[in-house]
Amino acid sequence: MAHTAPRRSTPGTRRTGRRHPAVATLMALPLALLLLLVFDGWETVATQASSVGAMLGR
Repeated sequence: MAHTAPRRSTPGTRRTGRRHPAVATLMALPLALLLLLVFDGWETVATQASSVGAMLGR
């Protein structure tokens, strides 16, 4: 990986290093829908949802 300059946070914002679960879900939904359309199967969507749940620690 390339070494880049660290990000500078703007005053008044806090960075905890973790995303809100709703944000992670909104990021994963387009991929899940794409998999549903490409592979035409609920199994793929269920697998993707399971993977997202595992990443969220559920």
